[in-house]
Amino acid sequence: MSAGSSARLNIAAFAGGFATFINMWCTQALLPVLAASFHVSEARTGLTVTAPLVATAMAAPVVGLISDRFGRKKFILGAVILLLVPTILAATARSFEALVVWRFVQGLLLPFIFTITIAYIGEETSGAAAARLAGTYMSGAIFGGFCGRLLAGMMTSGFGWRAAFWAIAAMTLLLAAIIAVMLPREKLFQPMYGVRRALGAFPLHLSNVELVATCVVGFGVLFNLVAVFTYINFRLAAAPYFLGPAALGGIFVVYLGGVVMSPLSARLANHFGRRRVMAVAAPLVWVGLALTLAAPLWLIGLGLLLMSSAIFMQQTLATAYVSVAAREAKSTAVGLYVAIYYVGGSAGGVVPGRVWHGYGWPGCVAIVCAMQVMMLVVALRFWRAA
Repeated sequence: MSAGSSARLNIAAFAGGFATFINMWCTQALLPVLAASFHVSEARTGLTVTAPLVATAMAAPVVGLISDRFGRKKFILGAVILLLVPTILAATARSFEALVVWRFVQGLLLPFIFTITIAYIGEETSGAAAARLAGTYMSGAIFGGFCGRLLAGMMTSGFGWRAAFWAIAAMTLLLAAIIAVMLPREKLFQPMYGVRRALGAFPLHLSNVELVATCVVGFGVLFNLVAVFTYINFRLAAAPYFLGPAALGGIFVVYLGGVVMSPLSARLANHFGRRRVMAVAAPLVWVGLALTLAAPLWLIGLGLLLMSSAIFMQQTLATAYVSVAAREAKSTAVGLYVAIYYVGGSAGGVVPGRVWHGYGWPGCVAIVCAMQVMMLVVALRFWRAA
C-alpha cells in the first residue's frame, strides 16, 4: 500500500470511529437535564444511553451477514448518511419515549460503521499495519465519544438539549463527506454467498475459545465504561459539586488519554505481546478507580483519566484481536464481538443501578473492579502469548 493510500485509509478509519461514537454517547452528559425536561427519574434517563447499546447488540450479527455478502464501503458510508435521520428526529422529539425510540434507531445503524470498518481493516491490512490501523480507528472512536459529550453539554448549556442533537447531525454530515472521499473501495473482499453458509460461521466462532475470550473482554470493557461514566455523572451533579451539563461534558476530556493510549497499546502489543499489556492495564484501572473515591474534584478527574486510558488500552487489544482470532467470516466474527460488547454496555448502564441506590459510588467501583479481575483472568488464560 502506498504512503498516500495509507494516509487516506488512516483518515477514513479515524472518521468512521468518530462518527460512530459522537452519536453513541451524546446524551451521557445530559442525563440530569433530560430528567428535568421530561419530568422523569434520573435512573430512567439512562435509557437514552442503553437504547442505542441494545439496538447495536441486536443488529451487529445481522450486519456481519449482510456485509460478508455484499461488501464494505457502501454500507459504511450509507450508514453514516442515514444516521442523520434519527439524529434530527431526536432533536424534535416531543416526549421522552420518542427520544428513546430515535436513540434506538441510531443504534441500529451504528454497527454498519463499527462492525464493517473493523472487518475492512482485517481484510485490507495485516500484521503490525492492521494493529496500528485498529489503534487509529479506536483513537477516532474515543475522540468522537469525548467530542459528542462535550459538544452536547456545551450546546445544551447555551441553547438547550435539542440544539445538541442538531450540532451532532451537522458533524455527522461532515464526517460522511470525509469517508466518501478518503475511504478506498475494498480490494481484498471475498463475498460469502448464501445465508446458510454465513450462519454456519457462528458455530465455528462459538467453538473458537480465543474469539469467545475476546468477546468476554469486550463485554467487560464497555460494561466498565458505561457503569463508570453514567453513575459518575449523578455523583458530580449532586452535592457538593453541583456540576452542570457543560461541566459534566468537560469531564470527558479524560477520554483524550485514550486517543494517545490506543495507538500506543497497539505498538506495545506488537513488541511485548497483548497478554503482558493486558496485565499492566488492569492494575492501572484499579488505581484510577481508587482515586475516584477521594473527595477533591481534581483527584476524581485524575482517577478517571488513568482508568479510562487503561480501559481503552484493553479495548484496542480486544478489537485488534478479533480479526486475528477469527479463522474465517471475519465480519460475522466482528458482529458477534460487537453484539456481546454492547450487551456488556447495556448491562453496565442497568446492573449498577441497584448498587448505586444502596451503596453509592463505592458500590459501583467494587463492581467494576470485579469485572476487571474476570477480564484479566480470561485474557491471560486464553489469548495467545505472541
